[in-house]
Amino acid sequence: MTSEVELPIPLPDVPGADAGAAGLPKRSDLTAFQRAVVDSSAAADIGLRTAIAALVGVAVAPTIITTALHRAEAQRERDNIAFYVSLAKHKDAAQSFPAPTTVPSVSSRAANPIAEYIARGHVHNSSFASTFEPINPDMHDKWKGLKRNNIVRFQHWRHDDGPRPTLCVIHGFMGSPYLVNGLFFSLPWFYRSGYDVLLYTLPFHGRRAENHSPFSGYGFFANGMTGFAEAMGQAVYDFRSILNWLQDKGVERIALTGISLGGYTSALVASADDRLEAVIPNVPLVTPASAFDDWWPANKVVQLARFAGGMSREEAYSSFAYHSPLNYQPQVAKDRRLIITGLGDRLAPPDHAEALWKHWDRCALHWFPGNHVLHVSQPEYLRRTNRFLRPLMFD
Repeated sequence: MTSEVELPIPLPDVPGADAGAAGLPKRSDLTAFQRAVVDSSAAADIGLRTAIAALVGVAVAPTIITTALHRAEAQRERDNIAFYVSLAKHKDAAQSFPAPTTVPSVSSRAANPIAEYIARGHVHNSSFASTFEPINPDMHDKWKGLKRNNIVRFQHWRHDDGPRPTLCVIHGFMGSPYLVNGLFFSLPWFYRSGYDVLLYTLPFHGRRAENHSPFSGYGFFANGMTGFAEAMGQAVYDFRSILNWLQDKGVERIALTGISLGGYTSALVASADDRLEAVIPNVPLVTPASAFDDWWPANKVVQLARFAGGMSREEAYSSFAYHSPLNYQPQVAKDRRLIITGLGDRLAPPDHAEALWKHWDRCALHWFPGNHVLHVSQPEYLRRTNRFLRPLMFD
């Protein structure tokens, strides 16, 4: 096992820590240097958040406003929202997220030489046809037409003497490139520490984005709150299909981590599936409604659409409970849950992670002083992650 985390970009060593019984530290508990890092990180994150929100707002404005201005479409959206609200009230993940019952037929090909050089091992890009069916019958015809999105894609790093315990990683919104995620999460270090590694592509991202999508991930927002709900349902379903495939190949221990939207997805998978050895949401977005309200200028587009469609904030966002991990009990044991958050994060602020921590019975919660993208003291939390995972995955 290698002893030192290898990062492509050296980061300053500003220590973080595990949260105490009362949760994340108060500002007064931090050193002056830590406060300075948190404040500067937060300021940088607000700039990034504004840029992303502007891109999303401009791209989805025509769809959202058109829906709101047409009474029939607005009523259809209301009816669909009511469908997810009714489903969420049962708080039954098995009902909300039906499990795939088959093992997918996976096609694989060798990844490019750069990927194999980075991993220093065998890397394959793999795909299979999704068998996902929308939980809402009114969305069946729409989903059948999503040709690219309905091909599930992932990258797999495997050892010759496998199968090995496998660490699965889910990227964040717009952040699907395998190379970027491999470097950001220091996956070569985990791979050389003994894990096989799997990078999962979320619906509507990367090569799953439909033709003419203006950016990776656009499809999550292209069909209103209804489309967002079904995209989350498919994210969970397709990943559970991969779990079926891994187990069929003889993998006995599987852990899951994800960042941002991937953290949200990983927490939701852990609410629906009991086969994970461990789950580690990293800077997870947990209450998307607050993001829709806080992310200027996209929030102005959403407010305009709500006003034009005659919907209150509560009505518009009520469907979010359907795909919120806060609505379901986790299927992964408490001592196998670890949440990571950045005190300077303003895309998925630390109160998101703290809300999940409370819902998850105050499991392990680790903080670092950086933001959503600049994970200051990342080597420390990666070592913390490995200390957490290793006895669960290898002992």
